[in-house]
Amino acid sequence: MKKRLLASLAAISMTAACALCPGAAMAETKTLRLVPHADLKVLDPTFTTAYITRNFGYMVYDTLFAMDEKGQPQPEMVRDYKVSDDKKVWTFTLRDGLKFSDGNPVTAADCVASLQRWTARDNIGHALSAAGGKWQAVDASTFTLTLERPFGPVLDGLAKVSSYPAFILPARLAKMPADRPLTEVVGSGPFLFKRDEWVPGNKVVFVRNPDYKPRSEPASGLAGSKAPHVDRVEWVILPDSNSAVAALKNQEVDMIEQTPADYIEPLRKESGIAIGVMGRNQAYMVLNQAFPPFDNAKIRQAAAHAIDQARFVSAMGYPPDLRLDHCDTFFICGGPNETAAGSAPYAKPDIALARKLLAEGGYQGQKVVVMLPSDPVYLNAATLVAIQALQDIGMTLDIQAMDWATMTARRSKKAAPDQGGWNVFVSSASEFNVNSPLNNTYLAASCGNTLPGWPCDKELDALRAKWIAAVDPAGRKALLDRFQERAYQVFPNVPVGQFSLTFAALKSLKHTDRIWGVPNVWVLDK
Repeated sequence: MKKRLLASLAAISMTAACALCPGAAMAETKTLRLVPHADLKVLDPTFTTAYITRNFGYMVYDTLFAMDEKGQPQPEMVRDYKVSDDKKVWTFTLRDGLKFSDGNPVTAADCVASLQRWTARDNIGHALSAAGGKWQAVDASTFTLTLERPFGPVLDGLAKVSSYPAFILPARLAKMPADRPLTEVVGSGPFLFKRDEWVPGNKVVFVRNPDYKPRSEPASGLAGSKAPHVDRVEWVILPDSNSAVAALKNQEVDMIEQTPADYIEPLRKESGIAIGVMGRNQAYMVLNQAFPPFDNAKIRQAAAHAIDQARFVSAMGYPPDLRLDHCDTFFICGGPNETAAGSAPYAKPDIALARKLLAEGGYQGQKVVVMLPSDPVYLNAATLVAIQALQDIGMTLDIQAMDWATMTARRSKKAAPDQGGWNVFVSSASEFNVNSPLNNTYLAASCGNTLPGWPCDKELDALRAKWIAAVDPAGRKALLDRFQERAYQVFPNVPVGQFSLTFAALKSLKHTDRIWGVPNVWVLDK
């Protein structure tokens, strides 16, 4: 007995000693620290197109379908699906064992309510509704989509990467009014949002969702398994570029989601840091068409004639290999739908013509409210160039500075510019959001839409619907050209330059080569 007692005491002593070993406690929790491109303020990814809220959505929600690394939609929460011979009835069945973060099962009724909310907000959803689309639950795990006429891109819509992805949330939340953001978060995705550790302007925390049931297929793009390799993810809010880069160099963070443009070349020379391309982006100027002066197409054309894309991308600071001096399509140069149709008059800035159109449009010097973001730095630089361009053609500007999170909340307010609204802001979108008439968010000019800027052009909207419905490749190409020609007449937005965003990460962070368009952190490991 004495020997057994001594052995037990020795074991306890060794355990206690091990607990005091450096790094022993840290080994229990694997934490990934990432500097996001902006602070998080809106928690509802069906309310805003802001990428920071989209990224939040991918952390805590899941989708029925997801795009793989080849850009093809694959089942995610769906187990199987079928479509009728006439392409008018789609039937979907959920995988077994799916749960929300509150422990309740994911049901067909939840999916239907979520898709109805998505349909009301999204431009693809609007097109699907125009085709007579109706969602209906059949039983706890099966639901249908019935159409009055075939709608080819059903799966592309359900797998939409950005600007209102079709995230699934509980029916009780999905049925809440869509004109104001949800504040309660009950997710269906790989991570849980730690609201008790959320410090706005400082830190956003997520932990692994123990109830998440991943797919068995390997991760590919945003499809396949989303089983996290880390236990905890911290978004460390560092809007100052110097602070963010210093934190990465000191290994206080593992990754910067968007590398400050003027740090790309210096960081490429750092032996312990890797620079990777997140994807091609298009910057654009959004003009509020719900209020004067940009409710007049001639004045929007005047603004477009002031644009010198080379000045914009140069001011953003991106190296030559990550930018184009001019791109004459709304649909990403180098993308599958690149076309120059209608762009010739805008190949070079024409200040004299811009001033002439401004006068013809009846502009009389009224103040134009420009929202100037303090972050991200590249959008701050692009907005400053836009300010100079608008001043060059004779516009009187009211420049109002704010951080990006504040701006993304304010841009959704359809209020008069002198009552808390706005006239102009500059933003950018990944190629997922601009590479076709179907998913180019800011070309969705259906009257009555909820898109910031509220573009309304029945002819453009009709051409878009025809392009979606067309099957013949030659017919689709002709419709694409007609669509862009009309876009260059009415300007739902004004393209100001194409560039590629990059991320910066410690080389010790594994699988960064699998990052795909968004910070899909579930593929990363330490």
